[in-house]
Amino acid sequence: METKLERIIKELGLKKGFVAEKAGISRSAFSLIVTGKSVPTVQAALRIAKVLNKSVEDIWGHLVEEEDNASNHQD
Repeated sequence: METKLERIIKELGLKKGFVAEKAGISRSAFSLIVTGKSVPTVQAALRIAKVLNKSVEDIWGHLVEEEDNASNHQD
């Protein structure tokens, strides 16, 4: 399943390696972040968002909303 970060990168017509380099993240670490297998540090998330000209919330905000919804349904 495609992550929101992956979709944004594709929509902007950018290469993952370019984004990783500009954000100062190794390609292997960035690959894990893009596929959702790893969560970026706050600093890395801010740098990725800056490269993509997006907010952190634009990229990962849906994860917080999903987590909030899941916790609200646990009774």
